[in-house]
Amino acid sequence: MDDQTAPADAYDEITYEVDGAVATITLDRPDRLNAFTVRMMQEMIAAFDEIDADDAVRAVIVTGAGRGFCAGADLAAGGDTFDSDAQSGGSAPSEMEERDGGGLVTLRIFECTKPVIAAINGPAVGVGATMTLPMDIRLASTQSKFGFVFARRGIIPEACSSWFLPRLVGISQAAEWCYSGRVFGPEEALAGGLVRSIHEPDELLGAAQELAEEIAHNTSAVSVAMTRAMLWRMLGESHPMAAHEVDSPGIAYLGKSADAREGVMSFLEKRPAAFTDTVTEDMPPFYPWWEERGFRDGR
Repeated sequence: MDDQTAPADAYDEITYEVDGAVATITLDRPDRLNAFTVRMMQEMIAAFDEIDADDAVRAVIVTGAGRGFCAGADLAAGGDTFDSDAQSGGSAPSEMEERDGGGLVTLRIFECTKPVIAAINGPAVGVGATMTLPMDIRLASTQSKFGFVFARRGIIPEACSSWFLPRLVGISQAAEWCYSGRVFGPEEALAGGLVRSIHEPDELLGAAQELAEEIAHNTSAVSVAMTRAMLWRMLGESHPMAAHEVDSPGIAYLGKSADAREGVMSFLEKRPAAFTDTVTEDMPPFYPWWEERGFRDGR
């Protein structure tokens, strides 16, 4: 096990539960509004490793315990919170200590083969906001609030958010939120395209579960995994030919699959589909295509 992961049976700052085809990760430091720590980073990465290895899991929900989603980095170290020299005890920081912990989490979420839904139940500030950006769909509670507060803390946006945020909401909106560092409510997040919908607190998790189950019970796992990778990866391409170069072998390969046959026959026979292909065994042989083209895998 490498030094940024935690063993699956040792979760302390998150909870990890699987109910049917849906896995739920709950950030679980409610007394600190689920403030982000190195331990939480390790456990989130380990949970996503479990998710990718478990073919029974078809969709993921991430939420927070108590009244917060994640209030940002734990500031218990005071003015030295973001000083890597101080945090390493004066010794030279290791390569992992030099890497941004929020970025390690968002890169792992980005690489996930399952769709990820954020159920943002309360304040999501700093890394609490940026960790949601590689999640595919964000639902917010009426009690939520958001803040890309880095300029007000004397640091810069982290967790790869300078890549994710403009792609999600556009450069002008991303700039306003990051330059001002102000905290804003769910209505502004919805208007700016950051969240998909706003829900009463007691309805939020149910709405996220309904969406996760719709995906889990009606789609091919391989189709969704390929689609997720294509949609995110194509954001960085300069010409539609890049999509055509993946579409073409993808259609040719998956068109011969058991899931493609089942998808067509279930439609013609007017019955629910029973897809059987799995992401651990049945992905196309050219996946992950971006590594062959020289892209780094981000881990």
